[in-house]
Amino acid sequence: MGSTNQRLCGFDKAQAETIVSALTTLSNVSLDTIYKEMVTQAQQEITVQQLMAHLDSIRKDMVILEKSEFANLRAENQKMKIELEQVKQQLINETSRIRADNKLDINLERSRVTDMFTDQEKKLMEATTEFTRNDTKTRGIISETGNKIDTEIASLKTLMESNKLETIRYLAASVFTCLAIALGVYRLWK
Repeated sequence: MGSTNQRLCGFDKAQAETIVSALTTLSNVSLDTIYKEMVTQAQQEITVQQLMAHLDSIRKDMVILEKSEFANLRAENQKMKIELEQVKQQLINETSRIRADNKLDINLERSRVTDMFTDQEKKLMEATTEFTRNDTKTRGIISETGNKIDTEIASLKTLMESNKLETIRYLAASVFTCLAIALGVYRLWK
């Protein structure tokens, strides 16, 4: 209908021109025949009525053809509407499915990251607790070792003081003994 061969009453332009030309030729031939044979007016009216009936039949055929073509176009249009609605529904379903899949993927990824973060946080807490326990233990060992060293040093100082006194006594006794012997020998020599 929008093409260069326009359709008129169900016929394209060439078909319509051919029909009109045929009708014109038929009319002219009929009139020439009538004039040549010089028929009576009654015969002429009968022939005209026959032609009119024939034209009415052609007109009815054209209307039927036009209605049939219109019905075909309407049916085709309805079919295309149904197909378009099916495609639209498929697109909606596919979009919903993709959206649901993406939402599920996002939730799974979020859950995985949360679990990973929780695991890392738990490991960090365990490491911190272990470090604190080891630090406390190490501080206790260092403090205990420091106390033992202080005790040993004090014990050594006491032992050294005791040895010093013993050495002084021994030296004093040795000096007195030597003096006594020297005095005894001196008296013997005299």
